[in-house]
Order: sequence, then C-alpha cells, then structure tokens
Amino acid sequence: MANGGPVEHGYPHLETVRAAVTALYRRLSYDTVRMFSASVAPADVAFRDTDDLYPGAQRVAHELVRHYRLPDARMIVSFREMTHAASVELAAGPEYFIELNDRFRTHRRDIGAALAHEVMHVYLHRLGLSFPGTRDNEILTDTAAAYLGAGWLLLDAYREDPVSSQKLGYLTPEEFGYVVAKRALVFGEDPSVWFTSPQAHTAYVRGLARARRDGRQPPLAAAGWAGRRRYARDRRHAQDPRAAALPAEGPYSFTADGRDPLRVSFPCPTCHQRIRVPVRGRVRARCGLCRTVLECDT
Repeated sequence: MANGGPVEHGYPHLETVRAAVTALYRRLSYDTVRMFSASVAPADVAFRDTDDLYPGAQRVAHELVRHYRLPDARMIVSFREMTHAASVELAAGPEYFIELNDRFRTHRRDIGAALAHEVMHVYLHRLGLSFPGTRDNEILTDTAAAYLGAGWLLLDAYREDPVSSQKLGYLTPEEFGYVVAKRALVFGEDPSVWFTSPQAHTAYVRGLARARRDGRQPPLAAAGWAGRRRYARDRRHAQDPRAAALPAEGPYSFTADGRDPLRVSFPCPTCHQRIRVPVRGRVRARCGLCRTVLECDT
C-alpha cells in the first residue's frame, strides 16, 4: 500500500500480467470466465456513512464472496496496525480471517478494494492457482481480481495529488487500467462511469489505449500501416533461405522446417496464448483457449 509515498507508474509488470490472464483462462476455462460477465456493482460494495464498521465490512466481504462464487466461504474481518493494506489466513476453510489496516477505520470507502484483493486470494487458493514468488503471485491476484470484475475497486482506490497519495495492490495504476480495459473489451462494459477518483479514470484511459494496441499488432488485419510494412519486411527475410533467423523478440515470429509452409506465431490479443497460422495471406484464426476469432493478414 502506497500511503503518502511515491506511486510507480507505467507497465513494469506487463509480461507477468499477460501471463496471469493466460493462466486464468487455462485454469478456469472459457465457460467459467464468461460466468463473470457482470462486474461488482458500486452499490453492492459501497460503505455508507451510516454503516457500523464491523457489520459494514462483513457485508462488503459477503458481497465479494457472492461475486467470486464462494458460497461456502465465510470471511471474518478485523482491523489492526500493519504495514500492508490487508492480509488473509489461507487455511482449509470454510472460515477465513482477513485483517485490514487500521487506516481503513477512517478510510471506509476503500474497504471494498482491500477486500477484493484478499477474497481473491481465497478464490485462487481454492483453485490451486499460483505463481512462484511473492511478487508474481500478488500480481496474479491483482490481475485475477480485475479481470473477474472486482479489480476496478482497487484502481478506484488510487488517488494522488502534489501533497499526498494512495494506491492499493501491486500493479501500477496504468496496469490496473489495462486489465480492467481488457475485461471491458471482452464483455462490452464501460467501467469509466464507476470511478470516483479522477486519477483512476486517467489511468483507465491510458490502460484502455494500451489494451487496444494488442488488437492492432501484425499479423492481425487491424494492424496499422507501419506495423504491416515492418511485418512484410520480416516476412520476406524469413522466406529467404540464405538469411539469418530473425530474433524472436517482437510480437510475432516465423517458423519453418523446410517441408511445411512458413508459419507465423503471435499472441492472442484477448488471452495472450500464442497462435500459429500459415503464412498465406488472409486467414481467419480461432483461439482455442478464449475462442476469440481473429482476422489475420499473414
């Protein structure tokens, strides 16, 4: 939790974020991801001024349990002094003990954001889905919360001005915006109307622009002129048997074994699983993981 300190910006964790989206689709399946087509509604997790602290926190936790479809899980919420925003004890269940930073006694509007992350820890624990290392596992948790409809709360908890700042979670504001936008593009949502923080809205707009760029990379047909020209140059190079192999650092790579036709491999713009298609002009491909139909110009 950044509380008054500097807030990191940009996309330093983008590759881990994309790997987390792929892992979600692989572990949950397309059909299960589609069950989260509706995000958490602001009214369902709002903390009203008239709410008592403990019953209000329990109510919000219950709403998140319901959203994540954990009907047999009970969250016991308490508050104490601590460095991080919150923590959860990942036991066998059905009761899970969540501790929130004492700061939330007076910053109650952000209790839903803190609980969205901690309840997602429980969800992933029950799935048996994790990444090695604390940092990557926390990025997975933030990404899963955002992609499954509750992470916009974490982004909305981001506020920054010349004299103070607050940010929850391990992702940067722009990375939260990116994942929330990826979800919005899949489910046709407009989460921008839910943000109460102007800084969160700005981060979402930036993340949305980055998310849209994923769908405009060659060999996708929607790629821009510069991308298509670069792709054509790389394709000619790959087709030249005398040329050295191209470094596989870009968004696509070419492969051929001498007998089969040249193929190009690139990440699906929705789930980031790599797709291989033959190099033969206009091709329609369907991602086997997220079922996105892609128009390609190979």
